[in-house]
Amino acid sequence: MNAVRARVRLELTLFARQKDTVVFSFLLPIVMLALFATVFRDDVGDGHGATVRYAQYFLPGILAAGIGLVSFQTVAIGIAVERYDGTLKRLAATPLSPTSYFLGKCAMVLVASAVQVALLLAVAAVAFRVPLPTQAGPWVTFAWVFLVGTIAGGLLGVAYSSVPRSASSAGAVVAGPVLLLQFASGVYFNFPDLPRWLQTVAAVFPLKWIAQGMRSAFLPGGFAAAEPSGTWQHGTAALVLIGWTLTGLVLSLRTFRWLT
Repeated sequence: MNAVRARVRLELTLFARQKDTVVFSFLLPIVMLALFATVFRDDVGDGHGATVRYAQYFLPGILAAGIGLVSFQTVAIGIAVERYDGTLKRLAATPLSPTSYFLGKCAMVLVASAVQVALLLAVAAVAFRVPLPTQAGPWVTFAWVFLVGTIAGGLLGVAYSSVPRSASSAGAVVAGPVLLLQFASGVYFNFPDLPRWLQTVAAVFPLKWIAQGMRSAFLPGGFAAAEPSGTWQHGTAALVLIGWTLTGLVLSLRTFRWLT
C-alpha cells in the first residue's frame, strides 16, 4: 500500500505537469458541448411530447466521451510513451509491482476524470442552462456508471498500450479506434437513429453503455422509450462494464511488460 500511495501521488504530479494534456483533456469536452449547443438550437423530443434542449440531450454523450478520453486514451498513450522512452525499463529495476503501477494509473484517471466531469457539469449548468438532477436516484446512477466506466477505461488503456509499436505512432493507433467508437456509440448522433448493425457492434464495447447510463441520469425518464430496448437497461450496463473491467485487468496482467 505504501508503494501504491507513492505511485498515485507521482501519477497525479506527472499528469498535472503535462500542461497540454491537462488543457486538452479538460477543455475539449467543454468545447464540444459549446459547439453542439451553438450549432443545433432545436429541441429534442422523446416521441411522447416531452422535449429538452440540444445541450442537455448531448451532455451525457460528451460526458462519456470525456471519460474515455481521460481514462483509456490518456493511459494507453502514456504507457506506450513510457515503454519506448525507457521509463518502464527503469521501473523494472525497482520493487514496484505491476499491480501497484496499474492502481496508480487508475487512481490518476479517477481524480482527473472527476475534475473534468465537475467542470463540464458546471459549464453546462451555468453557461447553457442545462438542468441537473434534483433527486438522489439519478446521481447514484451517475456515480456508479462514472466509477466503473472510468476504472474499466483505465485498465483497458493499460492493456491496449502494448499495441502501438513506437511512441510516435501511439497517438494515431489509440485515438483512431476511440474516435470511431464515439461515433458508433451515440456520442455525436442520436443512438437510435444509427443503423441497426452499428448499434449491435457498439453494444459490445463499454463506451455505448457509459453513454446510455449517463443519458438515464441526465434525461427525463420518457427518453428511455427511444432506446433500442425501450428501457435504460441498468442491469445490462452494469454487467457489461464490470465484465470489461475484469477483462481489462486480466489482459493488463497478461500483456503488460516492463521491457519492450
